[in-house]
Amino acid sequence: MIVPRNRLLVWTGLVVVPFGALGQMFPEIRTWCAAAISALLTLVLFDAFSNRRTPAGVSLEFPETIHMIKDREGEIELRIRNRGLKARHVRLGLAFPEEIRPAQEDLFVELPGGDLTSLFRWPCTPGRRGRYLFSACYLEAPSHMGFWATRWAAPVRFEVRVYPNLMPERKKLAAIFLNRGDSGSCATRQAGQGREFEKLREYVHGDTYEHIHWKTTAKRGRPVTKLFQVERTQEVYVIVDASRLSNRPVPAASGRGADEHAETVLERFITAALVMGVAAERQGDLFGVATFSDCVHRFVRAKSGSAHYTVCRDAIYGLQPRRVTPDYDEICSFIGMRLRRRALLVFLTSLDDPVLAESFQRNMDLLRKRHLVLVGMLRPADAYPVFSRPDSASFDDLYRDLAGHLLWHDLRELEKSFQRQGVRFFLLDNERMSPALVSRYQDVKQRQLVV
Repeated sequence: MIVPRNRLLVWTGLVVVPFGALGQMFPEIRTWCAAAISALLTLVLFDAFSNRRTPAGVSLEFPETIHMIKDREGEIELRIRNRGLKARHVRLGLAFPEEIRPAQEDLFVELPGGDLTSLFRWPCTPGRRGRYLFSACYLEAPSHMGFWATRWAAPVRFEVRVYPNLMPERKKLAAIFLNRGDSGSCATRQAGQGREFEKLREYVHGDTYEHIHWKTTAKRGRPVTKLFQVERTQEVYVIVDASRLSNRPVPAASGRGADEHAETVLERFITAALVMGVAAERQGDLFGVATFSDCVHRFVRAKSGSAHYTVCRDAIYGLQPRRVTPDYDEICSFIGMRLRRRALLVFLTSLDDPVLAESFQRNMDLLRKRHLVLVGMLRPADAYPVFSRPDSASFDDLYRDLAGHLLWHDLRELEKSFQRQGVRFFLLDNERMSPALVSRYQDVKQRQLVV
């Protein structure tokens, strides 16, 4: 495909318009004016005919996978090989989705002559996590005389993976991610009611008879108790709900409603799940993830190591909410069949719908006897006790606070009902969701509730 360039328009204005006007004003030079216009037209047509085909010798190479972080500037690296003998000026274009903002819409590059490969970088900033596929790159090269530009599409195949940005959460969790001297949180040996033998000590009132070491007691003539070491390799699973309620925007920082351009609940769930994975890795535990809506989407069995964390991240980074009702029967049955060893299960879901809360609570009887279950839910907008917030200035705000109080009361009753089942339920604020979730995990770790 060929298109006119600015040079063609300029020469048309410099030759056709003046000579055409002169030919009309002075009939005696009309022949010379027509000859000038015909000469320009001949050159333009010859230039267009000689460049009607796609230029050969230009090939593009993109990496198969490009990794980026949401809201952080990245770059798309491409290599262009010019097999021709002449240097070329090429204009490049990619069909960027709305979620990725390039630093410049078009990329103008100069290719050196000869069989050389040039490396170029295209800066861009992704605004939303996910997986984005690119199937074509559009090129434009000027003709020999510069009157026309040849445009063609070069088939390419690469994907851009945009991961959640954990940097803001890392700043809130500096105590976990900082390992300098005695500062920070690190995995340490703890003595308690584990399963691995630690040492012997004198009997203390309250010790059970099961832990008395009878042979040592007979030798010493006084009771001696066995002390066990906490099991370090506990399994931690984060189970993310990607159903219809996870598509709601999170409440604004002020708590009054939600911004339609704000992050969704699912975005916060995925960020919290990845932060939990980092915390579990630092504590020496095994980490796994599961995602579900009306069915189970992905399940990654708990392991450790940076490579496994990458597998977990790749399993959930592209998760999108679906307009379906969550099937708690399916996910609980799936977990009951897959997990035989006692583990910590962290459900990230929304239970402000009474019907869904009843279904979830009914299925907890299947899991609570074998596993320790934590349920984290983002606090809905205005779900606070009445008169607990000082920004109520009108009757509309008062009625809104009353509605929020009723919702808060229902969630409190649900929390008490979960406590009777042995399930821990928490309302998490958006700004402190990840730190609060990690704090609950550390509390479980210190109290040795999983073993």
